[in-house]
Amino acid sequence: MMHESSLADAADHLWEELPGHRVEILNGSIVVTPPPDGPHQESLTWLVEEFARVGARQAGLRYLGGIGLWLPTGPDDYAVPDFSVVDDVYRDAVVEKNCYSPHVFRLVLEVTSTNWSNDTAIKVGTYARAGIPVYVIADRHHDEVLLYTDPADGKYPDPQRFRRGQDVPVPESVGVTLDLSVDTLLDGDD
Repeated sequence: MMHESSLADAADHLWEELPGHRVEILNGSIVVTPPPDGPHQESLTWLVEEFARVGARQAGLRYLGGIGLWLPTGPDDYAVPDFSVVDDVYRDAVVEKNCYSPHVFRLVLEVTSTNWSNDTAIKVGTYARAGIPVYVIADRHHDEVLLYTDPADGKYPDPQRFRRGQDVPVPESVGVTLDLSVDTLLDGDD
């Protein structure tokens, strides 16, 4: 049986051995995600441009791809969301291993890949327990975008669902006013 400290060591070893892969520990299990495809990355680049366009930095926010989020679900648990909006003082909230405390995260967004069930099931629960106020999933497997907000008692209420041709309104609690195109979130910036 592996000890908790060896789980973190195993995750570190996988990260070193699998360049380009994302290694996370979710609910005490190591999860490895292969490198993203081009449209996945185009969506993330477009998000950076959109948050810059509406003045997120001037509003005291930072928008970042691939930073660690320390999770309260286990002693070594952490996730690496595709895209995050955080308070501009996030650097003061580092926990360990380049992971930051959940309280500085205002929004996390995942664009699904081959292991889409991690984003649509496991991370819904872990992000809710971490108190992440807004969780957006660009669910390419089901061709829709899910918006989870306002977790209570470690759970999100049922998500709002958005289909192609619609826009997802970024909740005011994030700190900027912005509508995100479902089509661009799912397909990348065309």
